[in-house]
Amino acid sequence: MRYKELAAQCIQQIESGQLAVNTKMPSLRNFKLLHNVSMTTALNCYQHLESLGWLLAKPQSGYYVAKQSVIDKKPKAPTIISFQSATTQPSLPKLNNPFVDPCPLGIARYDPSLMPVIKLQQSFKRAMKLQGDLLSHYPHPQGEISFRENLSMHFKSVDFHFSAKDCVVTHGCLDAIRTAIEITTGIGDAIAISSPCFSGLLELLGVMGRRVVEIPSVKEGIDLEQLQKQMQLGTIKAGLFCTSHMNPQGTSMNALQKQKLVELATRYKVPIIEDDVYLELGFQQVIPLPAKHWDREGYVLWCGSISKTIAAGYRLGWCLPGRYLDAYLRQRLFANQGVTSPLQLAISDFIARGDYINHLKKVRLHLQQQTLLYMTYLQGNLPEGSKISHPAGGFVLWIEVAKLNTNQLKPLARQNKIDIRIGDEFSTLGLYSHCFRLNIGFNMTATQVALQLSCLMKLIKICLKE
Repeated sequence: MRYKELAAQCIQQIESGQLAVNTKMPSLRNFKLLHNVSMTTALNCYQHLESLGWLLAKPQSGYYVAKQSVIDKKPKAPTIISFQSATTQPSLPKLNNPFVDPCPLGIARYDPSLMPVIKLQQSFKRAMKLQGDLLSHYPHPQGEISFRENLSMHFKSVDFHFSAKDCVVTHGCLDAIRTAIEITTGIGDAIAISSPCFSGLLELLGVMGRRVVEIPSVKEGIDLEQLQKQMQLGTIKAGLFCTSHMNPQGTSMNALQKQKLVELATRYKVPIIEDDVYLELGFQQVIPLPAKHWDREGYVLWCGSISKTIAAGYRLGWCLPGRYLDAYLRQRLFANQGVTSPLQLAISDFIARGDYINHLKKVRLHLQQQTLLYMTYLQGNLPEGSKISHPAGGFVLWIEVAKLNTNQLKPLARQNKIDIRIGDEFSTLGLYSHCFRLNIGFNMTATQVALQLSCLMKLIKICLKE
């Protein structure tokens, strides 16, 4: 492909020193004219170089040559583990598990200094004035129409189209997923998930009395052949997958995988619950389309939230339930799950004024920079041969250390007030006991973060098996 040929030329120029670190690349328009190609080809070339780590995109500035230290010594990605899928039972969360707070390395979240506090305060003030006497009314079970319409317009701008009437507002993404599970499956039913899978989803499924069928991860996303086999056998009643910037690996299903996932759901009439809470936190300028984009028969229930993009404390999310809309609304109405109106109106205002998209650009750049910094630090301080994920978005790194006893590491970390997520929390199969996940959303140069990382590196060396 032409864009890959151009990318290879750029890489050669960087390696030879013709393009030095931090050099600003030609604008897309100038690059297009320089090489006599289309704007699409120019954009594909830069995004390809960005995904490989050769370029760094800076909002409202352009593309720059990335640091060579990161490029030349890029660590190996964690091992892809193959296995045959089978039905298992997730464990219930431990109620006596001590919670270490504050700890920047545990829960997936970004540095609070990035929160657009002033803009949000202004939006809330305008929302309270707009609501007036309606504050005494209960919120609509489907959600405020202005929020749903502005959400629809926001995603339309990135070529993902849906109608406000098809959207249901929820208390965050996990709440959206919980309702989707309730209306598509029953207690004792098995649900297909990726392996490894976000620990919060496994805990939710355990509490809800559902069983799971773990589907192995592959480079392109998940093993769709094994998923199709489970659908053919009738083993699973639904699928639950994060499709973009998966937690904990940070990888995304490519477009072909997402299309195939929708085709399988439609052919076997098996609903797919799409967890897309990280969709807008990719490092590239172009947001990937969700699997829901290709859903024509309504078998995909698409769930999202502002919990990761703006603030976890707001607990505001949504779902496009597709063909399950009526059942979804009945379940919400029965549970009296209307979301507070002032919150919806404030975020609606925040989106409509363009503050949301500007905030996203800032957060994406921060996450991309922090990812490179954390990867460089970890590669220089972890035991030799350790492997680190190469995420294209999100907050987390998935780390594999040979002979690491994470069951010994976790209590030692907690004794030192360090919160990490060990591999066994992301699976029911015991395949990832030598892995752990780190949140990388916080500024690595902050004193607390630096001290905890240094302490964690020492603890890891203590917990290596002989």
